[in-house]
Amino acid sequence: MSYTIAAQIRTEIGKGSSRRLRHANKVPAVIYGPGKEAISIVFDHKDIINIQANEDFYTTDLTISLDGKDVAVRVQDMQRHAFKPLIEHIDFKFA
Repeated sequence: MSYTIAAQIRTEIGKGSSRRLRHANKVPAVIYGPGKEAISIVFDHKDIINIQANEDFYTTDLTISLDGKDVAVRVQDMQRHAFKPLIEHIDFKFA
C-alpha cells in the first residue's frame, strides 16, 4: 500500500518553533539523505497518526507532497510522547 502525506516546508527551525508546532497539533519532521540537502518539513498530526498504525508504513516508500512536488521517502526514526498517543518528530530518508 502506498501512502501520500501533504506537508509544508518549515522556515523556523529550533526547539521553540517545534514546541509551538506541536501545540498547534502539527508534527515537525526532517528529510535527509546522502548527497542531498536536508529539508525541514511540518504536517498535521491527524494526517500521520492513523496511517502510522499500519505495519507497512515503516517498511515501504512513502510519498510526501511538498508544495506541488512529490518526494519519495522512507521512515528512518520516529519520536513519540512518553505516555500520550502523540508523535513528536519524524526523520525521513530519501528513497
